[in-house]
Amino acid sequence: MVCGGFVCTKNALCALNILYVLVSLLLIGVAAWGKWFGLVSSIRVVAGVIGVGTLLFLVAFVGLCGAVKHHQVLLFFYMIILFIAFVVQFSVSCACLALNKDQQNRLLEVGWNKSEATQKDIEKTLNCCGFSYVNYNGSCAARCFYNSPPSCDTCSSIIQRYAGEVLQFVGGIGLFFSFTEIFGVWLAHRYRNIRDPRSNPGAFL
Repeated sequence: MVCGGFVCTKNALCALNILYVLVSLLLIGVAAWGKWFGLVSSIRVVAGVIGVGTLLFLVAFVGLCGAVKHHQVLLFFYMIILFIAFVVQFSVSCACLALNKDQQNRLLEVGWNKSEATQKDIEKTLNCCGFSYVNYNGSCAARCFYNSPPSCDTCSSIIQRYAGEVLQFVGGIGLFFSFTEIFGVWLAHRYRNIRDPRSNPGAFL
C-alpha cells in the first residue's frame, strides 16, 4: 500500500494530534510551573495560557479519537474547529508580523494599563519602573527603586528593545502552527473520504 492510502493517512493524522497533545500539555505545565514558583502573579495570564492549552488538548483528543475509529462525525467537527483555529491564528500571526513601532507601543501601553499584577511582574523581571515615566513618589517592584538614590529606567524603553524581535518570533511560530492546522484539515478531509479496507477485504486484491 502506497503512502497516501488509508493506513498512512491515519498514522499521519494520529501523529499530528499526538504532537498537539504534547504542545497542549507543555503550555499547561509551563503556566502552572510559572504560577507555582511565583514567576507570574497575574491570574489572567496563567488562566489564559491554561485555557488555550486545555482547548488544544480537547481538539487534539477529538481528532485522535476520530482518526483511530474513523468516526465521520468526530472528524467533521475536528475539521471545522481546526479550520476556525487556522483562520484566527493565521490572522493574529500576520498582525504580529505587520505591526510597526507606533502600533507596538500603543498595544504595549494598553496591555500595561489592564493589569497591576502584570505591571509588577514586568517591573520585577526587567528591573524597571513605570511604563513611560518613573514616579519615585509611588511604589515599584524593581530592585533599582530601592537603591540610594533610586535610579530606574522606564519599562517601555526596555520592552521596546525586544518587542519587535518577540513579535517576529511569536508571529513566525504562529504561522508555522497555522500551516500544520490547515494540513490537519486536509488530512482529516482526505481520511474521511477514504474507505476502510477492513470493511471490504476484496479491496486488498
